[in-house]
Formats: sequence, C-alpha cells, structure tokens
Amino acid sequence: MNNADEIIKYLDMSKHPEGGYFKETYRSGETIKHQYLPKRFTIDHAFSTAIYFLLKQGDFSALHTIKQEEIWHFYSGTPIDIHMIHPDGDYEPIHLGNDILNGEIPQGIVPAGSVFGATVCDNSKYDYSLVGCTVAPGFEFEDFTLHKKDELLERFAQHRELIESLTRE
Repeated sequence: MNNADEIIKYLDMSKHPEGGYFKETYRSGETIKHQYLPKRFTIDHAFSTAIYFLLKQGDFSALHTIKQEEIWHFYSGTPIDIHMIHPDGDYEPIHLGNDILNGEIPQGIVPAGSVFGATVCDNSKYDYSLVGCTVAPGFEFEDFTLHKKDELLERFAQHRELIESLTRE
C-alpha cells in the first residue's frame, strides 16, 4: 500500500487533534498510581502505550507538548522531520526515515516537556509518512497540550518562522 487513505482505512485510524491520523495499538494492562509518578502527573497511567501515526503530505503535526518522553519509530512512506524546541529554547530536528546512510534515522526520541511537531518531507513516491510512537508512562490526553501561536511566540520569538508554520491558532 502506498496510498494514505487506504492505510488510514485499513488500520482503522482516527483524526488526531494535532493533525494527522492515529490508532492506539497497545496499552499496558498494568498501571502506575499517580502518587508514584513525578508530580507533573495527576492521574494513574498505564505502564506504556503505543500508536500508529500517519501524516499526509501537505499536512503537519501542530506544535504540542506531552509530559513524558516519546519515542518515534519510522515504518513506511516518506521520511518525516520532527521539529523540537526544548524548554531552554534550543531547536533540534530529527530526520526520521529508513535511508540511514543518507542521514535518516529509524527511531528518534522527543524529551519530556519539549515543544514539538512534524512535517512530511517532499517525495513524489508516497503521499504520507507512517510512524509509531511509544510513550511511558502511558499517554493520556490529560498529558497533551496543543500550543497556540501567540503563547509560543512569547516564549520562543527566535523560532517565529517554525511556530507560524506549525500552529493552527
């Protein structure tokens, strides 16, 4: 399959608030009580969760933050760029793909608390990028903050171009 809409249908994916499509594929049956987690967590969490995430060419994953580290795994399609702004304001990209000898990596880690989003690289062969994301402790939508342009520009004015291109509000 090399058509985004076919993959979305086959994997039974839903629209994600940040952009793109997702399907949760794993949620640990065991949980960690929130009092045993760092103070930034206020509810119990599964040990770990995993999703498929598909981003179509021309769409983007809007800048957001989660409370835990997120490991991205490349599966198929066009390489994807993950754009991170760390809490200290430093920018760091991850070029995720399977062409390792040409600078792509098949797995990348977004540190907890970093602002990040993603874009599909230009490629005429595929109209999507299919990746997986693993989070521990497990993801809950309470952990997710979708950022607004004005808030990010106030914090990270030096990244105006990136912020304007990867926010919806």
